Amino acid sequence: MKRVLPVIFTLILTAATLFSGEARPNFLFVMIDDMAPDALYNDRFPFLKTPSFQRLADEGAVFDNMMVTTSLCSPSRASILTGTYAHIHGVRYNEIQDPEPHLEQYPQALQKVGYKTAQIGKWHMAHHARPRPGFDYWLSFKGQGVYNDPELNINGDVVKEKGYITDILTNKTIEFLSENKDKPFCIQLWHKACHGPFTPAERHKDAAPDGTFQEPASWSIDFSDRPLWQRRAKYGVHYKKWVASEGKPVPDYIPPGKWSEKNPTRLNMLRCLLAVDEGLGRVMDLLAKQGRLDDTVIIFMADNGYFFGEHRRGDKRLAYEESIRVPFAVRYPAMLKGGSRITGMVANIDLGPTILELAGATIPKTMQGESFVPVMLGKAEGRIAPFFYEYFQEKYAPGIPTLLSIRTPEWKYISYPYESAEEGNIDELYHLKKDPNEIRNLIHSPEVATQLKKMKLLLEEAKERYNYTEPAYKYEPPKGLRNSP
Repeated sequence: MKRVLPVIFTLILTAATLFSGEARPNFLFVMIDDMAPDALYNDRFPFLKTPSFQRLADEGAVFDNMMVTTSLCSPSRASILTGTYAHIHGVRYNEIQDPEPHLEQYPQALQKVGYKTAQIGKWHMAHHARPRPGFDYWLSFKGQGVYNDPELNINGDVVKEKGYITDILTNKTIEFLSENKDKPFCIQLWHKACHGPFTPAERHKDAAPDGTFQEPASWSIDFSDRPLWQRRAKYGVHYKKWVASEGKPVPDYIPPGKWSEKNPTRLNMLRCLLAVDEGLGRVMDLLAKQGRLDDTVIIFMADNGYFFGEHRRGDKRLAYEESIRVPFAVRYPAMLKGGSRITGMVANIDLGPTILELAGATIPKTMQGESFVPVMLGKAEGRIAPFFYEYFQEKYAPGIPTLLSIRTPEWKYISYPYESAEEGNIDELYHLKKDPNEIRNLIHSPEVATQLKKMKLLLEEAKERYNYTEPAYKYEPPKGLRNSP
């Protein structure tokens, strides 16, 4: 009887929610893979025409400081689903495992209160495409997938589809919406785009032929005030090259290279956005036709940021702004005024709690994020806690060390806890208010010594608050090899 009573109580609560007459929103969560945080809503690329993304901003709100707790595909996705940090959900690296099963994911919590849930697109955690718990409808592919003629797993059946992956995912979303009109829904439309190799749709392969890229402010840094590993990285960060660089001289600085305004690779990455934009427009038009558009919370984001030459880098992973911040917009007229900009900090671990609060569902106690519904209602500027970031050294690329960071609206401190400052792998401190491009590392500046102590204390408090645990893997050079500054 003791076991039965909680079940009965839960059913009563669910029924009360379902039949209370209160309107509960639907959720359409559109996510892309990899993108510069200012690619869409800051006029950085005027040659990029994305009317549906712009419509989302014009009719909703753009959040300028949405952060990801780990700027890497698999960990970020797991953090979104579970509302927890990578050291909690266990997905510290790409394509190894799904989140720890004892952690309730927000789609599972939505199912309990009557939502029809769908995963349509990239999952990219454990390296298989089979259905996962929490979804009434499942369509995905193994790992990164491919852009053209993909093999898909649809509710357990493996099928080969002809066509371009972005269009296929959009079509499947439209089918799901057309077939499911009687229950509130939550769709995760998670695209392969814009991950490399950057392959735009055939109709977009020649779009914006005159697109050029302006030199970022931090392209010209010489790394003289950065940790030694960043200068050693000129030899390569992947395992074989990193091992081969043991003992080789590391320069005190690296002269800037020449910037090229023409970059076909980056242009193709942006061209991949065009099919996503078209697909978003088609889905929004269908929702409007069905009379469900304004009752649907539309969320758009990238799973992590991306360097477009800032700090003389591509890719992501690091704790600099271009890596940890992502483009993020939400349309929900009941709470958000069209065309608004929200500058307060929010994080990917905050999404689960926010969605569940909007749905009237119970937020699992395991979630570490904070609902930003108060931000949407104008009752708060952003998350209360400082933003804590973590990235864990990967075996295949040990040249990028484990790093931890704490960020406030004004300051950022980056720590390399398992590296030797005596050997040159110093920490980093940036005054974001005065130096938003993170050009000058203040770690050794006496005038900010007090601030540095505060940031170190905030970092330790965050580690305690979020129950931080150390990674199992820490690179050690093969015996007989050791790099020296």
